[in-house]
Amino acid sequence: MKLKDRNVLVVGIAKSGIPTVKTLSKLGARITINDIKSREELSNILDEIGHLCHNIILGCHPDKTEIYDLIVLSPGVPTQLSFLQRAREENVNIIGELELAFRLSKGKYLAITGTNGKTTTTALTGEIFKNAKCKTFVVGNIGLAAISKALETTEDTILVTEVSSFQLETIETFRPKISAILNITPDHLNRHGTMENYIDAKANIFRNQDGNDILILNYDNDVTRKLASRANCKVVFFSRKKILTEGVWVEDNNIVVKKGSIKEIICAIDDIYIVGKHNLENSLAAAAFAAYSGINVEVIKYTLKNFKGIEHRTEFVDEINGIRFYNDSKGTNPDASIKAVEGLKAPLILIAGGMDKGGSFDEFVRAFDNKVKTLVLLGETADKIKETAERFGLKSIFIVRDMEEAVEKAYDNANEKDTILLSPACASWDMYESFEVRGRHFKDCVHKLKGG
Repeated sequence: MKLKDRNVLVVGIAKSGIPTVKTLSKLGARITINDIKSREELSNILDEIGHLCHNIILGCHPDKTEIYDLIVLSPGVPTQLSFLQRAREENVNIIGELELAFRLSKGKYLAITGTNGKTTTTALTGEIFKNAKCKTFVVGNIGLAAISKALETTEDTILVTEVSSFQLETIETFRPKISAILNITPDHLNRHGTMENYIDAKANIFRNQDGNDILILNYDNDVTRKLASRANCKVVFFSRKKILTEGVWVEDNNIVVKKGSIKEIICAIDDIYIVGKHNLENSLAAAAFAAYSGINVEVIKYTLKNFKGIEHRTEFVDEINGIRFYNDSKGTNPDASIKAVEGLKAPLILIAGGMDKGGSFDEFVRAFDNKVKTLVLLGETADKIKETAERFGLKSIFIVRDMEEAVEKAYDNANEKDTILLSPACASWDMYESFEVRGRHFKDCVHKLKGG
């Protein structure tokens, strides 16, 4: 892909925008950056990349788009903005950072999407490949943009890549060697509009795969199971509930894999370090990636027994006077938070709420199943969740201003052997720039509480 002296517009200059600009600069492109935020809001970023840019447009979008040879969108940028519509009419190529990374990479992509479990499965899969001594980069929506490693890849490189529905909206040629859709439940409907659009965006992950490629699907999820009929590549299922004819599943409390006529036991499900039904599913998917890449079952077993999970996903924080605190800030939708609640023992005091993505909280509250004794709510959705919880009969509910008050209120209502869980069931963007910042603030509040 020739980019030297080409006019490239980068829209959105946060997480993926910064490495995109740096990579384009190395390739000699004439870069214009665009963001609706002000110069003051982006001062630190501009200090880092401003000198690499030919032009900077802030606080609005460009008037002219025909002057660009390529437009690269960060995942958070809506694809239907009017200036992008105009650029399409002018035949300007519009792609996302993931597509750009794929075009510039020499390595093999293993891509993971789904409503929940993406980050854990990506990290676990990456760990297996690293333990197998493969040259591996763990990239994508997990925190390290794929573009930041694209120019370092060789034909032997494995890029284990977490991809979101936002990223998959802007692909053209992206074609992973192995892809996976872990599950699909309602999420991001404020962006995609309908569940059908959301499913279609997820299905883009296998759009360009053919008979030489593999798609891994969750047999136990109705939506993902049905997607098999749309695939033009080999489909491999994993299942926590059903014995399959091929793939990866649970049998007699063991994880087993069967490829063709060869069936092997990987390990007992009790050997897996990370707990919960959702993490068993994540482990099955990671094992499928590894087994169908030819990695020895002993390496898979060793990794499953030793992988301790990721930050912000049912992460143990501390214990104060017999009260345990868990950080599940990665619970950015109801289904993810349901899994966190299911994975911990009662009684629970749950801190939830955040940006409203347009979904219902009925299933979320129904899943409390008498485990949640007190609900502490903050953010845009506080009143909405409160109304739902009251409808289901929960009476101990508090609405607070911020995380500091949430932690204090939760602790004041806790007894010895209770568990306080932050699992918002919502995005963070109404109060924080990311779920990571939200989770770290929660942990800081817990440590401050203990210190006080």
